[in-house]
This record gives sequence, structure tokens and C-alpha cells, in this order.
Amino acid sequence: MKQVVLEEADLKSWISQAQRERVLIVRKGKPVALIVGVEGMDKEQIELGSSPEFWRLIEARRKEKTITRAQLERKLKKINSGRRTD
Repeated sequence: MKQVVLEEADLKSWISQAQRERVLIVRKGKPVALIVGVEGMDKEQIELGSSPEFWRLIEARRKEKTITRAQLERKLKKINSGRRTD
């Protein structure tokens, strides 16, 4: 992560740099802002990426029991074989 003093910051060049790595802006030796490149992302990706609720949902989902593709296909086959095709 790059670090730059606020008074010396040239916003245009640091935005360009932020596309490769995060840039921390400091004032009087203390962090005041972080520039994170988002070029190539859409608004939804940016919003979800910074949403604590979204990441809680992802974390909860990752803890759930999963099944293999083969198991899923067997279940679907059972469901479909039980249906009538009139």
C-alpha cells in the first residue's frame, strides 16, 4: 500500500496509482482517507463489496452444508421422475 501526505497529494496521479494498489492519504502522520481503485467494476459490485450485510450473508452461506454436483443431479432426477408428463 502506498502512503502519501495530503498536502503533497496530486489526486489525478494517485487515482491512477490506486488502480494497481491502495493509496493511504495521511495528514499530520495520521490516516485520513484511502483511495481504492474500482476501474472496471460496476456500481453494484462496489456497493456489495463494501456492504457488511452482504459479507455476513456470504459468511453464513459458506458455513452451510453443501452437496456435490452428482448428489444434486441425483436429487433432480428423482424429482423429475416423480412428475407426470401428460
